[in-house]
Amino acid sequence: MAAKVVIIMGSKGDRGHAESIVKTLQELNLPYELRVCSAHKATRRLLEILESYEGSSDPIVYITIAGRSNALSAVVDANTRFPVIACPPYSDRFAGMDVLSSLRLPSGIASPTILEPDGAALLAAKMLALFDQELAQRLATYRERFAAELERADAEVRGHGGASA
Repeated sequence: MAAKVVIIMGSKGDRGHAESIVKTLQELNLPYELRVCSAHKATRRLLEILESYEGSSDPIVYITIAGRSNALSAVVDANTRFPVIACPPYSDRFAGMDVLSSLRLPSGIASPTILEPDGAALLAAKMLALFDQELAQRLATYRERFAAELERADAEVRGHGGASA
């Protein structure tokens, strides 16, 4: 089984945001592909890209990256059988309010919005781990690393100050 994450960016300018997602996917040794297409500007091309994946017998999770007026996530979700996660980049220009286009979806569309890139990668990995026990184990190891880091930080803080009980 060759499960993978397909990251579709609305523009090449979203590459930095995508790289943050990729970093976590690489840590989990999870295959991915990067694509660029706008639902507004190149709808036919987007549908062609989606069609190229629809015949896959392997599990796929899409992560879409689009800001401003995010039609990308909803259009992808409406045209695939695979799960879609919206991960819009923060926009200072709109004081973050453009995220509303990722949250308010038409009926029949079910793409969750995850604002943090590593969180979007983790959700995709959890979905794919339902079909892949090795990935499930890699996820468990990944989470254990965070718990161990917190335990070390707690020991460090407790050993360096303040009143003791």
